[in-house]
Amino acid sequence: MTEPKLIAWMPHSMASHSPVPARRQKAGGVQLLWRCVWLLLTTVLLYPTGAFGQNTKKITGTVSDDTGTPLIGATVQVVGTTVGTATDLNGAYQLDVPTTAAQLIVSYVGYVTQTVDITADVMNITLRTDAQSVEEVVVIGYGVRKKNDLTGSVASVSEKDFNKGMISSPEALVNGKIAGVQIVNGGGSPTAGSTIRIRGGASLNASNDPLIVLDGVPMEVGGSVSGSGNFLSLINPNDIESMTVLKDASSTAIYGSRASNGVIIITTKKGSGDGLKLSFQTTNSLSTKTRTADMLSTDEFISIVNQYGTDRQKSLLGTARTDWNDEIYQLAFGTDNNLSLSGRAAKWLPFRISAGAYYQDGILKTDNARRFTGNLNLSPTFFQNDLRFNISLKGAYSKNRFADTSAIWGGATLNPTIPVYSGSDAFGGYTEAVDNNGAPVTGALVNAVGRLNQHESTSDVYRVVGNVDIDWNVRWVKGLRLHATGGYDWSQGEGHIYVPKAAYAYYTTGGRDYDYGPQCNYNRLLTLYANYNRDIEAIRSNIDLTVGYDYQFWKYTTPFYAELNVDGVQQSSTAATDQRHALISYYGRMNYTLMDRYLLTVTMRRDGSSRFSKDNRWGTFPSVALAWRISKEEFFAPLRRVVNDLKLRISYGVTGQQDGITNYGYIPVYTPGLDGAQYQFGGSPVYTYRPEAYNPELKWETTKAWNYGLDLALHDNRITFSADYYTRKTENLLATVPVPAGTNFDKLLLENVGNVDSQGIELSLTAHILNTKDWSWTASANASWQQIRIRNLTLTPGAPSPDTEVGPWIDAYQMQVFSTDYAPYSFYLYKQLYDPETGRPIEGMYADLDGNGEITTNDRYHCHSPAPDWILGFSTSVRYRNWALSTSLRANLGGYIFNSMAMNTGAWETMSYNDYQLNNLNRSFLDTRFTKRQYQSDYYLENASFLKMDNLQLTYDFGKVCKHLNLQISAIVQNVFTLTNYSGVDPETANGVDSSVYPRPRIYSLTIGLNF
Repeated sequence: MTEPKLIAWMPHSMASHSPVPARRQKAGGVQLLWRCVWLLLTTVLLYPTGAFGQNTKKITGTVSDDTGTPLIGATVQVVGTTVGTATDLNGAYQLDVPTTAAQLIVSYVGYVTQTVDITADVMNITLRTDAQSVEEVVVIGYGVRKKNDLTGSVASVSEKDFNKGMISSPEALVNGKIAGVQIVNGGGSPTAGSTIRIRGGASLNASNDPLIVLDGVPMEVGGSVSGSGNFLSLINPNDIESMTVLKDASSTAIYGSRASNGVIIITTKKGSGDGLKLSFQTTNSLSTKTRTADMLSTDEFISIVNQYGTDRQKSLLGTARTDWNDEIYQLAFGTDNNLSLSGRAAKWLPFRISAGAYYQDGILKTDNARRFTGNLNLSPTFFQNDLRFNISLKGAYSKNRFADTSAIWGGATLNPTIPVYSGSDAFGGYTEAVDNNGAPVTGALVNAVGRLNQHESTSDVYRVVGNVDIDWNVRWVKGLRLHATGGYDWSQGEGHIYVPKAAYAYYTTGGRDYDYGPQCNYNRLLTLYANYNRDIEAIRSNIDLTVGYDYQFWKYTTPFYAELNVDGVQQSSTAATDQRHALISYYGRMNYTLMDRYLLTVTMRRDGSSRFSKDNRWGTFPSVALAWRISKEEFFAPLRRVVNDLKLRISYGVTGQQDGITNYGYIPVYTPGLDGAQYQFGGSPVYTYRPEAYNPELKWETTKAWNYGLDLALHDNRITFSADYYTRKTENLLATVPVPAGTNFDKLLLENVGNVDSQGIELSLTAHILNTKDWSWTASANASWQQIRIRNLTLTPGAPSPDTEVGPWIDAYQMQVFSTDYAPYSFYLYKQLYDPETGRPIEGMYADLDGNGEITTNDRYHCHSPAPDWILGFSTSVRYRNWALSTSLRANLGGYIFNSMAMNTGAWETMSYNDYQLNNLNRSFLDTRFTKRQYQSDYYLENASFLKMDNLQLTYDFGKVCKHLNLQISAIVQNVFTLTNYSGVDPETANGVDSSVYPRPRIYSLTIGLNF
């Protein structure tokens, strides 16, 4: 009997009713009958006419998976023609092919498409499972989607690719891993937070932080609590399964008003149905200081004082040789221990329970952080998995001690010829500057060791995040799912500060002894959405519709507290606060796929925020995206042997911004007056209430963005590449600008004013270079170029935009500005002149740029931006049998940094501010010989390009060391090296000004992992 023949375009929907391979399906009688009818109909109606009138030969064979199970309905096609068929119920095929045919292409849903040479009349073909097509599902806003079906710019990093070692906070897991994402840690303290920027940020005065969504619960942007240091660190990194970054407006618009700066979706680990699993991992580390400020050595210091100093200054030289940095820094110990248990408590109840204990000393003495976390996840299912629950509860307790980081400045600048201890009881026994009466000298530098030991600042922080997800597959409406999420995020922070009376810093005010807080933060969420997903077989398409509603409410409260000295006398006070705001949202999204090659995504969200007046409360944020999978086209068939996926993407969307502004900036608000500003009534001071500036016309800041992308996969996904080019225009910018005198209650006011434009390129490449039984080698690289420009900062269209000084203050000076047609925070400095003979800068001599014969503020010029032009990342991992070696590197190219530490300590005047104390000088003094500080000289502006190796790890997997135990040991070094021409401590800063940096430590760790 002749087998029926099919042409190659068997409807995808027939195969996609279930992505499960055929061997796992138990077809009933109806299904079997339907398959027979289908084969008969296609034989009669769709016989491959391309075969007639040609010289042909018969090819037969079978198609099976790698276990030998026949694949029913696999497509077998002659490359370059429409001649094809599908395998029958036994996985067999028979095909008349032209005698000139050279290759067959064989495909089946869930398996890697294979192109084979025609070498015989009988060809049995084995397909292997396409792990990526089955497993690579990306979490997006309100749902998941296969990576190949994405139309927007989305990047996901799973646990196996995370950075390893002593990781205190989730964002460090993906630093350097994703194109367009820049993460700058705030310093070397274990409580330090990070600045996260996706595509550089889109605002000026409003927030540039991305929205972070934890298991479906959007966290408050910048929602820190008193005493927390780094709020994200209360999420245990060891509980995280994956982190997904949504970058373009199409993928972020579903989050509407909070998505202008991108979205980071954190997914934690869930229960497993693969039996009971017990895991324990311990990491123990030692941290050492790296580079510190480049100051004069003791011998150089003595020589300079003797050369330039007065007799009084020379008399202040001592006989000690104190390395103040050695006195304030230490070898710091850390340990991170995590225990988890997962499995099924019953057939319908997967679960995971975990607990973590983290302790880390800072390299600065008296600085440490402790964190205890617990996580419970239950995933019960009912009614044959039609009703699914996900119940998650995360708890964290953090106890911190914060070192007085002013000691870092002291460690750099204190006189190296005086001892740490005075030998007397005054000021707790520490050497301090005193006048002729033995009293503290006003403005003198405090002993750095005493500052650390006599300052006790501790905090206790609690956090609980809980959410319940309910997902119901409505069986009588095929393809319909109803979903509900209820979330609650509560945190509380309080602390205590104690400084003894004898401490030099508070000697005249009797020390400090007081509590602050507790500050309580509340975040409540309700999400309801419906999803309808259906294949439309007649036109070979799929439609995925989502419509939903969100309600989120935030509340922050702090009580009144007074700052007291040791005797209980009030020194100052802080008023109680009660801040609240709410957000209501309606949204919808449609994903439409035609013939598995043309993809469309349309999104609409409407947000209402309590931070705006009723007239401006609502904002609408639409987006649309298109993608074309060229590799699915018939004309592309000859290239599929090499290129298995090629997709073009284009998207446009509008997102909003209302984070980073006050809750009540649109209504009149009165606040209590400050201490010292009371009004006398009847001889008694009375606190008054003063009006705050407000703007009733505030409205949404909006960002309009285009994204053009390409995704490419070669050699069965062994090489993947993606490229994106984007443009963004931010309008109705929320910016603080000067207002005419008398028009409001302040000289500066938050207004919707101006525009910011940005553009960028992002490139990502991953290669699985080698994969054999003994060897494997993978490498990934990413690069992003970005450019941001301010286009307008005026309320009046066409009027010239003023330069607005911004950034850190040094005394009465700022080095950065907002200026039209320049990057935000561009440096605005004087052009230093140099002696042509010696090459040294000439003190106080700058270029007369406006040519008027004198140096004025008009001679300052825009000179570079702190933002790098290029951000690069590279990771690679090599495995030989049970050994694995991996590393991660990052580089910034083109950014600049103002070395304020050198400027502020590199002039002779900084050697002594009084007649009782000497201060060390920055080594730059040897080159400049400045007598006065040159606050705004571009001499101190340096290129901040760098190459850093963040991580180097060597792992040995012992496998099973006994019947039920697997053992793995890793040795890890973090912050391995930094290559840079920058002369300061670290070229990587969040604001571009290096004043006094807490050095990022080098960390040596040993990790032991046990799995039962």
